[in-house]
Amino acid sequence: APESLMQALEDLDYLAALDNDGNLSEFGIIMSEFPLDPQLSKSILASCEFECVDEMLTIAAMVTAPNCFLHAPPGTEEIALTCWRKFSHPAGDHFTLINVFNAFKEASANSASQCNNEKWCRDYFLSCSALRMAEIIRAELVEIMKRIELPISEPDFGSKENILSIKKSLLSGYFMHIARDVDGSGNYLMLTHRQVAQLHPFSSYCNTRKIPEWVLFHEFSISEDNSIRVVSEISPDLFVELVPQYYFSNLPPSESKDILQEVINHLSPVSTMKEEQK
Repeated sequence: APESLMQALEDLDYLAALDNDGNLSEFGIIMSEFPLDPQLSKSILASCEFECVDEMLTIAAMVTAPNCFLHAPPGTEEIALTCWRKFSHPAGDHFTLINVFNAFKEASANSASQCNNEKWCRDYFLSCSALRMAEIIRAELVEIMKRIELPISEPDFGSKENILSIKKSLLSGYFMHIARDVDGSGNYLMLTHRQVAQLHPFSSYCNTRKIPEWVLFHEFSISEDNSIRVVSEISPDLFVELVPQYYFSNLPPSESKDILQEVINHLSPVSTMKEEQK
């Protein structure tokens, strides 16, 4: 549909993948080397700047592979939740996926047989085939990074600096996937088209006492009860620091946009005043 095509071109423009003539920019050409969604390609390239490539490649592989969390058989839901909580990371689902992948790698390294790997996955209600697929995808992404001579930083998962760097990398690509909890009960209003969504049941934030107000999400699914999947907390300050100003100015009016505008005004009152005078 023409509207979909125009939206796709607009998104590529926001991601700096197009030049003024509508052709691929130098940045867009590098992005196109990755067989991934443009937002994910942009996040990987941003991770080179923020020095968290190792972790970002794991996230990219895990969100590209099939969902690794299995639907628990009836009567075992609580057991499955207890198992998954062992991987849960307070920063959000993207970080939880890194924990799952690293735990699977460690279990594989400690196990000589394929059967033990599958048993470990069954014990934790995880899909062994999905995690193996994530391994393959990650290895392919590493090869692409080497082929186009992009740096791969050393793993540093767990430090505060690393967590902030991962969030910056994700925001560099997924600033169009931001939602805000408008009433404190998990009703998330998306900034772009102002549709209300709930957290996906597999989110590590489900069944927790406190859910974040502002989140970045990987995807939105109408078919799964209007849910946002793979969700991590972000701060409004970080959003306004990294979002392209011309994207922000094109957002539809909303209370969330007003809050973000206040953050911008607070962070740079002088430049905001000049902008208003223009």
